[in-house]
Amino acid sequence: MYAENVILDMPVNCSSCEKNAVLKRPKTGHSMCRECFFWAFEEEIHQTIVNAKLFTRGEKVGIGASGGKDSTVLAHVLKVLNERYNYGLDLFLLSVDEGITGYRDDSLETVKRNRQQYDLPLKIVSYQELYGWSMDDIVKQVGLKNNCTFCGVFRRQALDRGAMMLKVDKICTGHNADDVAETVLMNFLRGDIARLRRCTAITTGSEGAIPRCKPLKYAYEKEIVLYAYFKKLDYFSTECVYSPNAYRGYARAFLKDLESIRSSAIIDVIHSGENLSVKEDIKMPVQGSCTRCGYISSQKLCKACVLLEGLNRGLPKLGIGKHHKLHDKLVAQEPLTEAEEKKLKGIDF
Repeated sequence: MYAENVILDMPVNCSSCEKNAVLKRPKTGHSMCRECFFWAFEEEIHQTIVNAKLFTRGEKVGIGASGGKDSTVLAHVLKVLNERYNYGLDLFLLSVDEGITGYRDDSLETVKRNRQQYDLPLKIVSYQELYGWSMDDIVKQVGLKNNCTFCGVFRRQALDRGAMMLKVDKICTGHNADDVAETVLMNFLRGDIARLRRCTAITTGSEGAIPRCKPLKYAYEKEIVLYAYFKKLDYFSTECVYSPNAYRGYARAFLKDLESIRSSAIIDVIHSGENLSVKEDIKMPVQGSCTRCGYISSQKLCKACVLLEGLNRGLPKLGIGKHHKLHDKLVAQEPLTEAEEKKLKGIDF
């Protein structure tokens, strides 16, 4: 769907080598042949890695692999660059099975094929295994309005837990330029100063979690699709069945409208986020450890444990929004009042 306006059907010379061009780069507007596009795309990611000093020789690196275009291209390019420039990295594929029938089970079959195609070891962790709940079960209890909150929190922690099992030094995710720009817009619209300050960082996790990095931070989604298309990479393209009403979708639609008017809008938003000045007197959360599971948290109980407590108690609203008094009761293991339980058992979120 992204390639329809950039694949050339008329003879044009490649701007780099004078061969016949097959595409027009969305990022630069240059007409390019396949080989020159592959090289330019890979070299830009290499420069991102080098300039940001993302890796150190000898590191074990887990690649967050969902089977989608971004993580598939990330795995392919990292393997290519690791061999081309002798990074000296030990690469692993790390997948999270959320338990979404007809979506994640199919995409994991793609990941398993990628394991064979790229000759990389694969580790799969599941929500059912870690939390005792699948996303299918969670949606049955909480509905479609807030299910992405549960999935986002659980997925982040599951990826870290899988990385700990593999004993990797770093996790790579397939977040691309469009994703980063969308996150900047979302945090700006929410007024989330804490996340707005750090959402453009190419490496996160210095506060105690396993560091994560985004080698595709400056790669356009359209170019990732073109790369996968012309390389004939094996990836899964179906969208999650539970995310049609996710807030990110509205930010994505807005960003696409901006991009249709100004092609540099994506990078412009990222650079704006990178150079945004936030008041120094804004109080930032202090990272500690969850008293229940030991995961990093700015509260006594991490978000995952609060959400899980709500699910196990049949109180689906428990982890949605801010309930400081209820949070304190959970930490102290105090029973909730009848009024509190009725409030949190509400189906209308």
